[in-house]
Amino acid sequence: MKNRIKVLRAERDMTQEQLAELVGVTRNTIISMEKNKYSPSLKLAYRIAHLFGVGIDDVFTYEEEIDGPSGDDE
Repeated sequence: MKNRIKVLRAERDMTQEQLAELVGVTRNTIISMEKNKYSPSLKLAYRIAHLFGVGIDDVFTYEEEIDGPSGDDE
């Protein structure tokens, strides 16, 4: 899942630590989300979107992951 958290934070001159405190997670969680290494729970995703005053689709974008061959025999 891709996100625009870093961009939205920058637009509001907000640090990772400030965002983490406002949504109730650690700074490491924010770092991981910004690097697309952690997908938040739906509840956390809504908290972040609400904090920024935007819709959840304005923060997060789902992208289908491709894990290689599907195993189909052709």
